[in-house]
Amino acid sequence: MTIERVNVPDPVSKYNKANKVQNTRKKEGKDSISFSDDAKTKAEIYRVTESAKLSPEIRISRVEEVKRKLQDPTYITQKVIEELADKLMEHFKI
Repeated sequence: MTIERVNVPDPVSKYNKANKVQNTRKKEGKDSISFSDDAKTKAEIYRVTESAKLSPEIRISRVEEVKRKLQDPTYITQKVIEELADKLMEHFKI
């Protein structure tokens, strides 16, 4: 005597139905992205902070010397301003 199975599902067919991939249409045009002003500000703060972390240590004695010079009203002359401007332009490669 043989027993035959009745209504046995095909195990392969269930995988074929479940894993069908839908085709997506590609949109015409280009993708774009925009950042809020707040995000730009935070990114700039992050960049400056990281730059400061990588910079050499601050010499406190030099900072104190510059503070003393800036408190003297006769120190800031046209020559000092021009030298500072030149150094800043050189530093920022302008």
